Amino acid sequence: MPGKTGRGKRKYSPLGKKKKSRRVSPVMAAHEPPVTSGEVPVTAEVVSPPVAPATPFRYPYIFSELRRIGILSGIILAILIVLALVLS
Repeated sequence: MPGKTGRGKRKYSPLGKKKKSRRVSPVMAAHEPPVTSGEVPVTAEVVSPPVAPATPFRYPYIFSELRRIGILSGIILAILIVLALVLS
């Protein structure tokens, strides 16, 4: 239908009319207030937050799943061997 254009209600906004988000520029965020007294400002060292020691993630069912995978792969391998012998 060449006569119809996108004039109806749309579920999503058109690509060209996205809402602009307000962002704080990094220059404004790094602005330091002026020092009024004759003191020299103390520069703070960049201190990273304390990092918690990495605890290993435990898989409680890993051995049962590995056993199940081994049994299934053994059964499939046995079926393939039997099929190879029967079909040859």
